[in-house]
Amino acid sequence: MKYIKFLALGVVFGIIMAKAQVISWYRIYEMFRFESFHMYGVIGSALVLGIIFIQFSKRKGIKSLSGQPILLAEKQKSILRYLIGGIIFGLGWALSGACPGPMFVLLGFGYAPILIVIIGALLGTFLYGLVRQKLPH
Repeated sequence: MKYIKFLALGVVFGIIMAKAQVISWYRIYEMFRFESFHMYGVIGSALVLGIIFIQFSKRKGIKSLSGQPILLAEKQKSILRYLIGGIIFGLGWALSGACPGPMFVLLGFGYAPILIVIIGALLGTFLYGLVRQKLPH
């Protein structure tokens, strides 16, 4: 019962994503074809808000739900890992028409085929967890 506020926040976030047309495969298609600024504007706004929130969190010493301090990972010097990860993420996004956040919103809207994508994402995350120690970081 104590997590009900987070469920409500998730529902509100899903509604916002739907109203902003972030779950629309056509908007994603337009973005990857460089035909519309819509998705770039949404992503750019999220990036700016994320920067502001991280700076606010650092300065105010915000703690996690369990009361632990939130620690950010140190900056990595290798750019190759980000390029490879970004390419894999972008290909998955382009092929499925959904990034991880909207996948669950699409499921909530009743688009059953997105279950294939969700299962693939969960399986990929599980496999990464299995081989993580063997990968260069």
